[in-house]
Amino acid sequence: MEEPAEPRKKIVHEIGQDLSQLSVFELKERILALTEEIARIEQAVKQKESSKSAADSFFKK
Repeated sequence: MEEPAEPRKKIVHEIGQDLSQLSVFELKERILALTEEIARIEQAVKQKESSKSAADSFFKK
């Protein structure tokens, strides 16, 4: 029986962080993680805008 793989550590990135000590692989991982986070935030914005638009149209009647 194989041991379960250790869960991957969550990538933590600070804006303005020194990147000189990171490998190309680590930098690419951060780009992927940040791209996914941007998409998640954009989806949240769309949902909030949709809710606001629905509320605005309801109260204008």
